[in-house]
Amino acid sequence: MPEKPRTLVEKIWDSHFVASDPGAPVILAIDLHLVHEVTSPQAFTGLRARGLKVRKPGQTVATADHSIPTLDPSIPIADELARKQLAQIEENCREFGIPFHGKGSPTRGIVHVIGPELGLTQPGMTIVCGDSHTATHGAFGALAFGIGTSEIEMVLATQTLLQRKPKTFQVRIDGRLQPGVGAKDIILALIAQIGIGGGTGHVIEYTGDAIRALSMEERMTVCNMSIEGGARAGLIAPDETTFAYLKGRRFAPQGAEWDEAVARWRKLPSDEGATYDRTIVLDGDKLEPMVTYGTNPGMGVSVTGRIPVLADVEPGARDDLERALAYMGLAPGSPIAGQKLDVVFIGSCTNGRIEDMRAAASVLRGRHVASGLRVLVVPGSQQVKKQAESEGLHEVFKAAGAEWRESGCSMCIAMNGDQLEPGEYGISTSNRNFQGRQGKGGRTFLASPLTAAASAVTGVVTDPRTLAAAQPSAVEVH
Repeated sequence: MPEKPRTLVEKIWDSHFVASDPGAPVILAIDLHLVHEVTSPQAFTGLRARGLKVRKPGQTVATADHSIPTLDPSIPIADELARKQLAQIEENCREFGIPFHGKGSPTRGIVHVIGPELGLTQPGMTIVCGDSHTATHGAFGALAFGIGTSEIEMVLATQTLLQRKPKTFQVRIDGRLQPGVGAKDIILALIAQIGIGGGTGHVIEYTGDAIRALSMEERMTVCNMSIEGGARAGLIAPDETTFAYLKGRRFAPQGAEWDEAVARWRKLPSDEGATYDRTIVLDGDKLEPMVTYGTNPGMGVSVTGRIPVLADVEPGARDDLERALAYMGLAPGSPIAGQKLDVVFIGSCTNGRIEDMRAAASVLRGRHVASGLRVLVVPGSQQVKKQAESEGLHEVFKAAGAEWRESGCSMCIAMNGDQLEPGEYGISTSNRNFQGRQGKGGRTFLASPLTAAASAVTGVVTDPRTLAAAQPSAVEVH
């Protein structure tokens, strides 16, 4: 009897199944455990209390990203909590024998940026981290998701995790993205359609011609924000684009092992005839640049659209809309374009990679940021910073009047003074626009690097395609 066609998620799940009891969660083997300084200290304390060691230190990798300042690294860290967290992770990694990419390391960076660029992230893996945006690594055809502190301790001690099998959700993006529209616009459009709970209980697999046409960096942007749609994880089947990105990277297989790995990875994509628990289709040809207007990532419209009025939304969502617009200080029915800005942030694990830096620079080259506007450009890793500087992108940013920083999470989580002040408006390439996320009382619009950079030039929320018309070479296709 022929084997039942399986999805990519089912194949990874089945190959990592260890054991289960009826009605209980499955014990799942974990290939790669990523650690940063904010969510891990209590887990290591738990190991010490139990007299346990890290079972497989070589399958755990740590970095400093959330609490580390993005200013001159020679300046002492002013935030006491940040200083203690950074000192603690260094001590924990030294004691338990875990590889650590810390302050001063040329390979340090945001955990979801350095995993792929070092070749640690590979197709078919199970990957966990005490960070909700671990779904980023799903761009490589890995099952990657965030875990809590007690789960971090379990993975450190056993290299396994208790999990219930998720449902599958196919999101197919047909067609081709138009100039000025990119990966961030895909995921913001999806979340605007399904809502912040639309993917609950599911792992999303992104398919379709528009997804296949994306680079690995763009695929990471899409998968990164799967959690914002309520999904457990998001992933994309590996293909030639995946293999080309990984080949030759530091921790990727080499020589004959590379050939064997690729042969194995080619078997991962969902089988023809495999069924999903849910499927939706978006037309990539019709997507426009997206901007959020509210206080969750599902409150988004196209940059040419208008902020909804209460009558536009379901009765159960009207209170949320009313509260969000009151916090944001926005009028229902008004255009999103033209809303004033005080700060622009380009960076984060969503859009802090080299292609994001290039996209922003393509808009800012030969232009200057609006008077009175503060613009922070923060690379996602020290390697991204080095690459950007080798291409002269930092000079483009500085000539335009933007701040060029060291790598880190920065304004995404309002760390070390990189934040909005109460009442200020910021447009951000990060992933969350919750109340106070980027500074107490701060108001955040989420957008792509192209839209953020265009808005930096004008000082208001701006359709990047309008600047492309004035300077055709400024904006790439995606």
